[in-house]
Amino acid sequence: MPSFLAPPLAPLRIVFDSPAATAEPAGPVLVRRMSSLEGLFEQEGLRRQLADGPDPIVYTVASSPVPELPRELPQSITTIAPGTLGGEFYMTKGHQHPDPQGEIYLCLRGTGGLLTFDGTTTSWIEMTPGVIGYMPPGWAHRSVNTGDDEYQFLAVYPGSAGHDYQWVVENGMGERIFRGPQGPVRRPFRVDTQAIA
Repeated sequence: MPSFLAPPLAPLRIVFDSPAATAEPAGPVLVRRMSSLEGLFEQEGLRRQLADGPDPIVYTVASSPVPELPRELPQSITTIAPGTLGGEFYMTKGHQHPDPQGEIYLCLRGTGGLLTFDGTTTSWIEMTPGVIGYMPPGWAHRSVNTGDDEYQFLAVYPGSAGHDYQWVVENGMGERIFRGPQGPVRRPFRVDTQAIA
């Protein structure tokens, strides 16, 4: 057995159950409620009200047991609930990889998109079932549910990449995605400064 596989990991057969949003064998499951998304939506005051009330689940991440270690390729299925807050679509926190490496996203069901930002340029990748979104090293990225049903995707990423969520809080994503009369609308990033005070 090569020494770089520590702890040793045998080849795995992993079954993702899309409707149930689970993996077998199961790995960690992360649940993000509105209360855990502070500072991410444009209308922070509305987010607080919702967090202090029903505090709905915005998204879940079901991971396989593949560890986040160098040379490994962890996978996860993220399911984002449909909905908007002040017209802004439900989304993931978004992150930057401290060890810049690429990542792929495969849409399994629903409609959504990948909002990406390199600190200067923002891009938007529309995602529908069967579409793969590729994230090059150095780009922060956030997934957004732009439909009326759950949006679900498979992510595969290098185990040593890491996840820096604070970078997105501090730098934003360049744009925000809102519901428009004809579909998603991209708007310049801004913060509700009155809600933060």
